Amino acid sequence: MKSNHRSFIWGILVVLLYSQITFAQIESSRTEIGRIIEQANGKIGVAIIGSEKFDTLTFGNTHHFPMQSVYKLPLALTVLSEVDKGTLALNQNIHITLDDLKPNTWSPLREKYPNGNVDIPLSELLTYTVAQSDNNGCDILFRLLGGPIKVNEFVQNLGITGMSIVSTEEEMHRDEKAQYKNYSTPTAMAQLLLKFSRDSILSKPSTDFLWNVMVSTVTGAGRLKGKLPAGTKVAHKTGSSGVNKNGIAVATNDVGIVVLPNERNFIIVVFVPDSTDDEKTRDEVIANITKAAWDASVSNSE
Repeated sequence: MKSNHRSFIWGILVVLLYSQITFAQIESSRTEIGRIIEQANGKIGVAIIGSEKFDTLTFGNTHHFPMQSVYKLPLALTVLSEVDKGTLALNQNIHITLDDLKPNTWSPLREKYPNGNVDIPLSELLTYTVAQSDNNGCDILFRLLGGPIKVNEFVQNLGITGMSIVSTEEEMHRDEKAQYKNYSTPTAMAQLLLKFSRDSILSKPSTDFLWNVMVSTVTGAGRLKGKLPAGTKVAHKTGSSGVNKNGIAVATNDVGIVVLPNERNFIIVVFVPDSTDDEKTRDEVIANITKAAWDASVSNSE
């Protein structure tokens, strides 16, 4: 009995010691990330969820940050939820017309199929939309579902508040103010990533499909991945507004899941809004924040 009692007490001490170390590392990260934010122009939004759900940091969490193409992540989750229900299938063909391929917008899909009038599988359309952030692909998927309202309902039904999805890419292209209607708090986006990666809101085949697509993302190489060790696996989705006539970049974003050397991971959301800095500087802010989170997470896992 005494041996069991001592083992029990020792177990409590280990947990308490681990908790104290974790708290100190969280606070160290908070100080470093706060310093990075102070040096950047604009109000930065950050949410980080560590390998344990209670290891959480947030900055600017009361602000509604324009998502830009980050909202293609909840769009993809909504589409895949329909795949899991059997109302859609990854191998079903989606007909793409010439009218679907709007000019003057980012669209590798249009570059591959400039004349339209082609059938492509839903899996390819999702890959273009997420991994290459295709704007035409995004709006085709919105129409397939019945509009942004369906994606907004999906997110709300998950119990996530602080996120709004109401405008298509075409609408944002016509009216700059529309992009502010597609917003998220840092925590709302982090919760969505948490539900995707750890709470099994999709079937395993759908989860694996989207994970692999996000890992293959080609946009924003200098953001979350910018200062991480070569070969680090990051499943992420970027969002970029470009620079308006006043020299302001309304949104420079990257959100995702970073895999640690021990195969655990942390979730990170960084929103950089309304900045007059150049693109390299904006990307570096995201990279520096991610590196600070990486350093703390690696230290915590040792």
